[in-house]
Amino acid sequence: MVLDDIKKTFDAVIGQLTPAKAQEMAKRYLEPGAAKEQVAKTASELIDLSQRLREAVRKEVTSQMRSMGAATQDELDLVRKRVRDLERAAGMTASGGRTATRKTGAPKTSGPKTSGQKTSGRKKTTARKTSSKSPASRRKSSSAS
Repeated sequence: MVLDDIKKTFDAVIGQLTPAKAQEMAKRYLEPGAAKEQVAKTASELIDLSQRLREAVRKEVTSQMRSMGAATQDELDLVRKRVRDLERAAGMTASGGRTATRKTGAPKTSGPKTSGQKTSGRKKTTARKTSSKSPASRRKSSSAS
């Protein structure tokens, strides 16, 4: 029974302790028939203790996470914002695809190009097969056989 009371006390003090729960705990640990002022004061002290313990735990967790090199929520938010800005600048969508770009000017016509239409400035070239041996070295190796 005493162990159950201790567990309940730790749960209440470490967790979010409500005023009603603090009043209940104060009544349980004070003498029966204690003055209302004494119960209220004890309940207030329990709430204060709960808040101080939660803050101490939060600080310790933060310290341990920093020592391990974990990023804070603020740092992650900054990285997300930077990535979004870079994606926008590169014309990317959130899914990784490129956004459609609008071209201004005359609409495209379908069908083959006529002599009156402009062609792109690039010359078309055919792909060449490359070889690790030069033509001269290939001739030498085939004549040696």
